[in-house]
Amino acid sequence: MKKFIYTISTIFAALVVSSCDKGFAVINTNPYALTKIDPAILFTNAQRNTDAGSWEGEQTIVQQFVNAYNTGATAGFNFNEDNNNFNIPRWNNSYPGPLKLLEQIISLTKTDATKANLYQMARIWKSHIYIVLVDTYGDIPYSQAGKGNLEGLFYPKYDEDKVIYEELYNEIKSAVAALDASKGAVKEDLFFGKLAAAEQIDKWKKLGNSLLLRLGMRYSKIDQNKAKSIVQEAYKGGLIQTNADNPYIVYNAIYNNPLNAGPRGTNPYFYYLAEPFINQLKSTYDPRLKYISGKYADPNQVLALTPDTTRANQFGYPIGYDQLTIVKNPAYRGPQGTGHNYSQLNYSVFGSATAPVFYVTNAQTKLLLAEASQRGWLTGLSNVLTTKEYYEAGVIASMDEYSLYPNVPNPAVPAALKLSYLENPLVKFSEAKALELINTQYWIASLGNGAESFANFRRSGFPALSPNNYNNNLQGGFTRRFGYPDAESSTNNENYQKAASRIGGDKLTSRVFWDK
Repeated sequence: MKKFIYTISTIFAALVVSSCDKGFAVINTNPYALTKIDPAILFTNAQRNTDAGSWEGEQTIVQQFVNAYNTGATAGFNFNEDNNNFNIPRWNNSYPGPLKLLEQIISLTKTDATKANLYQMARIWKSHIYIVLVDTYGDIPYSQAGKGNLEGLFYPKYDEDKVIYEELYNEIKSAVAALDASKGAVKEDLFFGKLAAAEQIDKWKKLGNSLLLRLGMRYSKIDQNKAKSIVQEAYKGGLIQTNADNPYIVYNAIYNNPLNAGPRGTNPYFYYLAEPFINQLKSTYDPRLKYISGKYADPNQVLALTPDTTRANQFGYPIGYDQLTIVKNPAYRGPQGTGHNYSQLNYSVFGSATAPVFYVTNAQTKLLLAEASQRGWLTGLSNVLTTKEYYEAGVIASMDEYSLYPNVPNPAVPAALKLSYLENPLVKFSEAKALELINTQYWIASLGNGAESFANFRRSGFPALSPNNYNNNLQGGFTRRFGYPDAESSTNNENYQKAASRIGGDKLTSRVFWDK
């Protein structure tokens, strides 16, 4: 009897388990869980989250901007310090974010003919981010980066910067050549997604070739033949022609401009525009000055007060001083409200929470062509303008960008003012000073794009700035690169040590390969 009862019990239990198993997958499956990722949506996020930089990063090194207050945590590039607070953002805002997404997009679209153009766009935009990272740090993780989840590579090796540049040259060329309007538009593209396929693809080709032009010009100090060759390839492929070709991100009340978040946030009275930059704009009667700079009755109330944008009242903060030592400056202008009596960003326009962020522009492209023309690198090409024409077109294109900023009329700068500015003796084109004029304008046109300001300053040597001598950490020179994030030396030490050794040490004075 006991045996019979045991057998019945066992059979019943088995039936129950079998019945439960039969519906287990259905009952325990979340009907709202994502089972398939649309790579086009990932692309939107990768574009939107591309690092916009920091005012306290490259723009401080090239003396456009100053955090005047040395409080320990703020002891960064303005005080010639290798501070992880300012080294780390570009790294951390690129690798775990857009680069990880772009690697995933590339993996999902590589063999999908219906996503062919998305695949090529992802390759081009990934190349743009890597150009910035190489220019910022030197040797970096590249071939194994962004592949932790895809391939289990959580501690990537650092590739040599010059090798990465070669790879990026090939990657951009290949992607541009493969873009095909007949394969459809990518509507999720933040830059040109509202356009029909033919126009969108045309703009992406121009973007890719303009990146090639930028990359080619980086070789000007170390290999002029190579620079000329790449520049000519880029030109023949078709470059950005007008401001309508510019890739940029538009921000709103929900998604704020990330570059301006720092100075708009805690302690606005810490932040000022730098004296060399203000002096350049002021001395040349630059019509862009009023959109960039403002004086406030209280530098800590910049979001509540209307800025004074009168040219004569703009004064940049002197380089090499902090909030205490500034009183020793012979021309110290004294305190102002909570802070000091110097110009800050115009927080209604350039410093606005809804100001756009530009990545590769018509203005920059025209100015690079001006330099290439001056160097004789455009000889033999068709439909080439003169150096002067490229120079003036670049300046005008930069001025016209301001019509996209909040609280600015269209046109931002009337035609008569553009012409009078270009005739100013300090601005007017001259063969004898061509390289200085062109690259000083590049410095102005790249305000808000610190990575490009910094890269072109190192490459060209212009504008002619005096070193920041706050201390002797740079031996009387300039910062030439960012230090690696501190965490790399502990979490990826072996690869970090190899890279640091190759570049001459993880120092601010070490140089990327094209800056020798």
